[in-house]
Amino acid sequence: MTNTMWGGRFAASPAEIMEEINASIDFDKRLWRHDILASKAHVTMLAATGIVTKKDAREISKGLDQILAEMEAGKFKFSRALEDIHLNVESRLHKLIGPVAGKLHTARSRNDQVATDFKLYVRDEIAGLDAAFAALQLALVTMALEHAATVMPGFTHLQTAQPITFGHHCLAYVEMLARDRGRFADAAKRLSECPLGSAALAGTSFPIDRNMTAKALGFTKPTANSLDAVSDRDFALETLADASIAAMHLSRLAEEIVLWTSPQFGFARLSDGFSTGSSIMPQKRNPDAAELVRAKTGRIAGAFQALLMVMKGLPLAYAKDMQEDKEPVFDALDALKLGVAAMAGMVGDLEINADAMRQAAGREYATATDLADWLVQNLGIPFREAHHITGQIVAMAESKDCDLKNLKLSEIQAVEPRVTKHVFAVLDPSQSAKSRKSQGGTAPTNVRREARRWIKRLEKDGLSR
Repeated sequence: MTNTMWGGRFAASPAEIMEEINASIDFDKRLWRHDILASKAHVTMLAATGIVTKKDAREISKGLDQILAEMEAGKFKFSRALEDIHLNVESRLHKLIGPVAGKLHTARSRNDQVATDFKLYVRDEIAGLDAAFAALQLALVTMALEHAATVMPGFTHLQTAQPITFGHHCLAYVEMLARDRGRFADAAKRLSECPLGSAALAGTSFPIDRNMTAKALGFTKPTANSLDAVSDRDFALETLADASIAAMHLSRLAEEIVLWTSPQFGFARLSDGFSTGSSIMPQKRNPDAAELVRAKTGRIAGAFQALLMVMKGLPLAYAKDMQEDKEPVFDALDALKLGVAAMAGMVGDLEINADAMRQAAGREYATATDLADWLVQNLGIPFREAHHITGQIVAMAESKDCDLKNLKLSEIQAVEPRVTKHVFAVLDPSQSAKSRKSQGGTAPTNVRREARRWIKRLEKDGLSR
């Protein structure tokens, strides 16, 4: 038999494979709460405008509440024959209250209905992600404050560059996550236009009040163009793009945790709670949680590309292709939420080996730039010349297989006679880090100030250490 919700035009049932490819209830049932919320707002508006009677509206609303209770209790039976969440709800409503249930769909279409449900879902997910990112920021800020003066090597090209503080390194990720939160907040602002009332594509002839439904659902206003409203998935694409960037940031931090916890670095250790073992090598401690966070970036970025390809060739307005919009969003946001939570746990769990960091910061001539700066500041040598002189001194230290601070003054003076014993003060990694007091620099005083500023900011988000 044909689907009773739309089958009047059809004399025969869909092919079995058609039913299989057409059904979306297996994944869009996740929208059940949002679908009922939007339906209640819609029927309340229909009653307020006189399109349906208040009695019918009360009966419909009561039925929707019963369906909501069934779903919350896990007792609702979803049917693949009814295709999607919208028809499943409407069919159950009809069984509960009879033909009056059919009035719920007055002045709307599944096209504006699904766009509204999907926006409500994405908006809720963004709010949850913001709280999760804030928690990760707090974990990083707490670590930064604790290790404001812990010296480590800073890298470029993954080669030792200059001494920095571990606290400064942590705060770099706090800034990245702040931009992520800002992007998601921007996406939430742009999606805050309500599609409900756009109907299939052209609007409706019923005297509906779209401002009323928009306000009831927490949107700032109704969408301005019915064609755009039902065919727009920019809000999902933008959220996936933001998720891809955020996942990339998590992946970079995950990669560093993998490096730091390796015996070759020895900068940090993860507890058993965030490590796994090997089925064959008893000694192994694998940072699998970090590796999985790193790997999930691929599926999140892939989801963005998948939806982009779905949308790129579609003429206005709605096309069934757009049924493929939800699964990538659901999967990507689930993966991102899991990754953020795992990363917050790992950051809070890290045991930092400050001695190993400090020793590494003193190797590979990390204070060479400090030596060049000393030549500029104390001898008035142009930086390019100071750079060349320092390079010669580094080459000498390398030939003697020693650090810069272990060279004799006479050896340094053989390259530049005007150098004094005071030069050795700047060759200490801790002093190097302390000297970087410029705005945004790595000095412990800067780190403590920035960490405290971030703590106050995060406390406004309702978080506390």
